[in-house]
Amino acid sequence: MRIIAGKYRGHQLVAFKADHIRPTTDRVKETLFNKLQFQIEGAKVVDLFCGTGNLGIEALSRDAHFCTFVEKNPKSLTITRQNLEKLKVPASQYKIINMDVLGFLKQYQGEPFDIVFADPPFTEKMAHSVMEAAGQSAALAEHTLMAIESEKKERMEERYGSLVLYDRKDYGDKYLNMFCHESSLKREEADE
Repeated sequence: MRIIAGKYRGHQLVAFKADHIRPTTDRVKETLFNKLQFQIEGAKVVDLFCGTGNLGIEALSRDAHFCTFVEKNPKSLTITRQNLEKLKVPASQYKIINMDVLGFLKQYQGEPFDIVFADPPFTEKMAHSVMEAAGQSAALAEHTLMAIESEKKERMEERYGSLVLYDRKDYGDKYLNMFCHESSLKREEADE
């Protein structure tokens, strides 16, 4: 696992043995960050189910302003910390929250994020639950973009509250789903 672009480009993340983690592949990560290339710089990002911190660190490498890493698994939190330390990411650029993601989304009361990454555990098939919570969370606002990976066979709607699916890529056994606020889509349609 490596950082693809930006100031930490080419750096390998720490090797680990953990059955509960299935990191986002370079192929999926490249597609995702190509889609977000004009939104990353200066963005406030959250990496839900951060696992190794792979997506959040990639965002910081590409000049995201700040990343919040949310994870409840102690082994994952240790790996995320090791990766941030290995790359010498300044502590002023991130925060690690040891918490259940659904609880985090339901309780969140800070400034909304610009970009939300979510890669729920593939064994738990909970992408639908995450999107339901995201659709009602103060963590997302009209300008927020959300990327979530889901297993092909699990439930995934095209709308959650005011969040609407605007792009979906097929990667064999999973999808990369991109959501935005419906008002963003209406603005784009009006601009065309």
